[in-house]
Amino acid sequence: MQVTLELPEDLVQRLAVDTNGLSRVVLEALALEGVRSGKFTTAQARRLLGIKSRYEMDGFLKAHGVLLSATLEDVRRDSETALAFSK
Repeated sequence: MQVTLELPEDLVQRLAVDTNGLSRVVLEALALEGVRSGKFTTAQARRLLGIKSRYEMDGFLKAHGVLLSATLEDVRRDSETALAFSK
């Protein structure tokens, strides 16, 4: 689906150096808010942004202040997986 936005020119200039970069800025904002609000999973946001790896997506979210909540069980499972791959 294609979406068209009407934005004031002065705000566009604050968001992106050129109008080609504006689409990316808007997509990133949408993905970040989607994950932050729980409307998107990280996998859905990754697909939206065309980010290939989960590791890269985690870095993107962290760089933008979106930290995912993890349970103790999540940490244990990730640790066990990491240990299994290190053998």
